[in-house]
Amino acid sequence: MVMINLVLDLDTGIDDAIALSIAAKDERINLLGVTCTYGNVTVDESAYNTLSLLSLLDRSDVPVYKGRDRALLSSSPYIPHEAGRKIHGPKGSGDITLKESKRSIEKINAIDYLSSLMMKRDDFTIITTGPMTNLASVLSSYPTLSSWKGKVIFMGGALTVRGNVNHFAEANIFKDPEAAKIVVESGLDVTMIGLDVTERTRLYRTNAEKWKDRGSEIGETLGSMLDYYIDNTLGMDETYVHDPSAVIASLHPEYFSFLPFPLTVETEGLDRGRVVVDEKRLLDRDKMVKVALDVDRVKLEGFLSSFDRYL
Repeated sequence: MVMINLVLDLDTGIDDAIALSIAAKDERINLLGVTCTYGNVTVDESAYNTLSLLSLLDRSDVPVYKGRDRALLSSSPYIPHEAGRKIHGPKGSGDITLKESKRSIEKINAIDYLSSLMMKRDDFTIITTGPMTNLASVLSSYPTLSSWKGKVIFMGGALTVRGNVNHFAEANIFKDPEAAKIVVESGLDVTMIGLDVTERTRLYRTNAEKWKDRGSEIGETLGSMLDYYIDNTLGMDETYVHDPSAVIASLHPEYFSFLPFPLTVETEGLDRGRVVVDEKRLLDRDKMVKVALDVDRVKLEGFLSSFDRYL
């Protein structure tokens, strides 16, 4: 069995929690560490939630690092929007309170951790499910890492569909367009898992019921969080599969259909936060992003349906 080495960069709300659980429990994944960012919650809340969930997942061996608390060009820490608080709950865990972990975040910050690890090895994938400020900070501070041979998968963007913040922009990109622009133009091996595919798949109320039926604390916790998320997104009995899709893509790229594009991100005007194809670089074959444009819904939802065996 081939192991996949992962580092997750999370703004740990509800769908991040599910993505984290897959990465922490799937036997094919070696979770090297988690770096925390802002977005659904503050960076401090993200770190708290991540530590708590890893304890419930019996993965207190996974180190957790605190990253940037604001966008690259922001002069003050990020304050979550009211809409995000409604979707993910007051602290990012729905209507339940996660138990405080007995351990703390690592002493070094996320930027130092990521840069050091990237300089030492390139046999791992970085998955981001929030604003890409941490990774962009690394690339800005250490230009030589533009030749890094590892992989990046980000959940964010909307190339062929409407955004979820406005007509154009997806939330993760919108919160720090400058950071996203740095990453997609970096020349690294980058894959985009955007709304183009995450809105074509579903998590269901039946998933939450199966998780809670396992009788474990983590199953009850994730099931309750998913119930809340469903109630505050699509409602009825289903919701989108945003962040978990990025982790699943690392395990099963064959579930997705990709096309390479020279992407950029608009940073000004009404289009701010919009991911677009850079017409100036259409012939530049060296800096392409693999964009997921279709997904095998049956297979991806089947994966999620069987995930309860780990809980």
